[in-house]
Amino acid sequence: MDFHFKAGDLPLLVSMPHVGLDIPDDIARCMTPAARDRADTDWHLVQLYGFLQQMGMSTLSARWSRYVVDLNRPPENTNLYPGQDSTGLCPLDTFDKQPLYLPGQAPDAAEVQRRLAQYWQPYHRQLRSEIDRLLQLHGVVLLWDAHSIASMVPRFFDGKLPDLNFGSADGTTCAAGLMDAVLARAASDPRYSHVHNGRFKGGYITRHYGQPDKQVHAIQLEMAQCVYMNETMNEAAPYAYRPDLAQQVQPLLQSMLEAAVDWAGSRRNT
Repeated sequence: MDFHFKAGDLPLLVSMPHVGLDIPDDIARCMTPAARDRADTDWHLVQLYGFLQQMGMSTLSARWSRYVVDLNRPPENTNLYPGQDSTGLCPLDTFDKQPLYLPGQAPDAAEVQRRLAQYWQPYHRQLRSEIDRLLQLHGVVLLWDAHSIASMVPRFFDGKLPDLNFGSADGTTCAAGLMDAVLARAASDPRYSHVHNGRFKGGYITRHYGQPDKQVHAIQLEMAQCVYMNETMNEAAPYAYRPDLAQQVQPLLQSMLEAAVDWAGSRRNT
């Protein structure tokens, strides 16, 4: 199986495209030791969001590492942030610019197309299928694209990232009322800083599937890993999960998702 999927009965689907750790042997043989560290994984998100099934929400999470193919990049490999540095569809280096491939082993155009067909498309077919199923059931769908990143990555942003980074592509991927409801819950816990459409405005999944005019509303949450990981290690290897920190932020995550579902319910009743 190229992904992990569980169907729920609420009008909300949580996607986790960057949690995958697997790298096929034929690709791994071409890679550097830095690639095999998988440093840029969205570490422990499945565990952090472990309450989703009990809430009745659909979940879709990646099996394959983003170093194989990035599920949150356009298939055409266009830059989502023109003028800013970004990693591509089949990344060639890590966030701190360490090469991922041995000399002369980087994927050519044919290999990129093969990976699109074999690893990228199955995830997106499942994503589209579940959105359509929930839309038929409920008449409205909320897509929550869950991500995390080290709180300090000089390549992409200066200083330290806010704890919770919400993206809606400048308000185009979801209704304003939905975003307001989620942000109100975020603001209710002063322990966590947040920003909307800051450095991260939402990747391909949020921008492609978020179509409010068709009742599909998408939000990306990019969480700073220091919120639930060992910051004293600069969120670095061994990328330790901190249950004590996770337990503090999980009620807030649950509250934000509940606010989204409540908003969806109000839409169905109008």
